[in-house]
Amino acid sequence: MTVSEVLVDRLLARGVDTFFGVPGTQTLPLNEVVDRRDDLRFVCARHETAVTHEAWGYAEACGTPAATVVIPGPGDLHAANGLRNALNDCTPMVHLSIETEPAVRGKGGIHETPPDTYDNLVKENVLVETPESVAAEVERAVEVATTHPKGPVRVGIPKNFLRLETPQATVGAHGPADPPGVSPEAIEDVADRLRSAANPVVIGGNGVRAAEATDELRLVAESLDAPVASTYKAKGVIPEDHDLYADIMSSGSTAALDECFRASDVALAVGTDFDAVTTQHWSYDLPDELVHVTMDASDFGSGYEPSVALLADAKKALTALADELGSDARTPGRAGAERTGAERAGAVRAAKADRLAELAVDEAPFTSASVLGTLRETLPRTTVATGDSGGFRLWAAVAFEAYDHREYVHNGSWASMGCGLPAAIGAKVAEPDKPVVSLIGDGGLFMCLHELHTAVAEDVPVIVVVANNNDYAIISAEAGREYELAADEYAWAGSPASFSGVADALGMPSSVVETTAELITAVEEALDRDAPTLIEVPTAQDEPQAGSWLSADE
Repeated sequence: MTVSEVLVDRLLARGVDTFFGVPGTQTLPLNEVVDRRDDLRFVCARHETAVTHEAWGYAEACGTPAATVVIPGPGDLHAANGLRNALNDCTPMVHLSIETEPAVRGKGGIHETPPDTYDNLVKENVLVETPESVAAEVERAVEVATTHPKGPVRVGIPKNFLRLETPQATVGAHGPADPPGVSPEAIEDVADRLRSAANPVVIGGNGVRAAEATDELRLVAESLDAPVASTYKAKGVIPEDHDLYADIMSSGSTAALDECFRASDVALAVGTDFDAVTTQHWSYDLPDELVHVTMDASDFGSGYEPSVALLADAKKALTALADELGSDARTPGRAGAERTGAERAGAVRAAKADRLAELAVDEAPFTSASVLGTLRETLPRTTVATGDSGGFRLWAAVAFEAYDHREYVHNGSWASMGCGLPAAIGAKVAEPDKPVVSLIGDGGLFMCLHELHTAVAEDVPVIVVVANNNDYAIISAEAGREYELAADEYAWAGSPASFSGVADALGMPSSVVETTAELITAVEEALDRDAPTLIEVPTAQDEPQAGSWLSADE
């Protein structure tokens, strides 16, 4: 077997059966092997920047890693944006870079970049030094990528290794390292603190998603009768129509969420690092009694001082805590309180619903909140939605409900624009039986417009809903508000873009909707079409931003 065949076989044996890439002369020996296989899928993107975002969307939607394949140098550096995004989000990925040949390394070969360039972009950067070590290094890469906290692993393999028929090092059984658990004494202490609370609150973070611990989080919250807030990255960690769901921690949360925190006497926060974006620079007033569970010890005290710091895997900690609490830890009379969790959570949801209702519009130009509300009502419950970055993403986080932790994909603190459409392509490849919608603004779509063609060429039936206000609206708004620049400084209304025209030219059915009724019809037709579809929705250039609107009292 050639090294390429060994590489593919090892990845398939570990469950990695989907590849995203852009071919180059360096990758062709591997592409030749991939093309012969009928037990894997290779999605050919139009730009390396999209490749890693597609693999990120794939893993976010199904929980298992895909492989990415690019050339060295420009290919790697284009892909670096998505690699860093996946690192921040703890998303597993095996990134294959077909490296400069060892004999040429350091002598100015085409596309050559020092391999250590990527050290801070991935969880681990592996440079394969000998052809005999490929199987062992690929096995290790998958193990590292899928061990909590998960993340992308780069594997640099010289092109001249790929066609060699070289005996491989014997590789034993590999698997993700077992994450840390918790001591019974620590769990008993936490349970006692939570039982004695009159008004507990639960915060679910991305670590709960990554550990597939959403059921355990819900059981703990129900046992405590505690409202649940999700971090913005953990949207969907509890269904947003659950009685105990309160709100998402983001720039678009209402004052009612902070009031819920202030009225709480103990908080259980699981799987979050309390980063600056989640907490709006630590502006939430969390209770002094804070139980913080995370996998990274450096998270403790970085934003809030915990009264109990538990270094543990979210699933193990929540499972043990649910068992310790039992099914009804908050019976009436215990801690002097009746069961009021649903009432407390409902008050937060109602405050947001009232503010969103004021933005209802039935014809163009729409508000983002109105568009997203209509989409949520029209799309099936199991739809996977992917967000981008920018104003429409911020509105989507608060106005488009998610009911499952794998059915809402948006990036974390890296917040790169241009990821939403590639993520939708990856998510649809991962979940072909679910509808997938890309919720993206015009600024974001301009940064990944080429992937409309990928969706058509690869027959990936995503629904692309682009909110078009002909502006980098968040940037323009701040430019006019905080600086001596015009309020529409970065708008392009004078040369408006027709995304439906671009889609038509690429062979993608499209429409421009002018009323809510037309939007509903367009979505229903897209669902029936089983082909990639673009729906262009004109939105108001001067609409309020999510944060300022929802955080205001009136």
